[in-house]
Amino acid sequence: METILYIAAFVLGSVVGSFLNVCIHRLPRGMSIVHPPSHCPSCGATIRYYDNVPLLSYLLLRGRCRACGARISLRYPLVEGLTGAFAVLALWAFGPSARGLISFGLLCSLQVVSFVDLDHRIIPDEISLGGMAVGLLLALLGLSLPLREAVLGVLVGGGGLWLVAYLYEVIAKREGMGGGDVKLMGMVGAFLGYKGALFTIFSGSLLGALVGGVLMALKGADTKYAVPFGPFLSAGAVLYLFFGQELLCWYMSLLHS
Repeated sequence: METILYIAAFVLGSVVGSFLNVCIHRLPRGMSIVHPPSHCPSCGATIRYYDNVPLLSYLLLRGRCRACGARISLRYPLVEGLTGAFAVLALWAFGPSARGLISFGLLCSLQVVSFVDLDHRIIPDEISLGGMAVGLLLALLGLSLPLREAVLGVLVGGGGLWLVAYLYEVIAKREGMGGGDVKLMGMVGAFLGYKGALFTIFSGSLLGALVGGVLMALKGADTKYAVPFGPFLSAGAVLYLFFGQELLCWYMSLLHS
């Protein structure tokens, strides 16, 4: 029975991932996510239901549009597979519960943020501000964090990252991150509280510095890159969601050893 539950979670998650692909493609372009129906971005042909089965259709069509033969981005099956995996992870960590469903919703939002930021260097307000409002509403209804902790998470997450961005701009004399990252951290704080927000900022900054350092080493020490910060913050939030308490306990044990 447990195996069937995990399989069902993956299948349903991959279906949600198909919708996330629509959001990733349309939100930064200012398009509606409900109309028109899914279509090929190359020729505009409507994608039939039998060609819109998550993961399987991509394999059967060999990554090409049935109508015009144009290549379909590998991002589509990647997002579907990742969303299915996130559904399984949420079920494994929190069981078939409200917390598991809320966590899966957060993971979906972070995934949209990451792919949009990688492609367009923006974070849609529909996700960050909308997610922040949803997180606070869930806290108000008693379905997630205590309301006080969620509000504090928004203030610490958004305010803390704004302070980091301000200090960086003062010291480096150039903008280091945009307002979208600040709003994203407000959303993260609404779901994970102030501890989760601080952990996300710290771990996201560390991951970003490591990747940025590797890119600098590969391309030359004098080259400056505008590396999108959203995916690293999202990765930090995912780490906290699944392993945050264990990592914090491990860190505290190091301080007291």
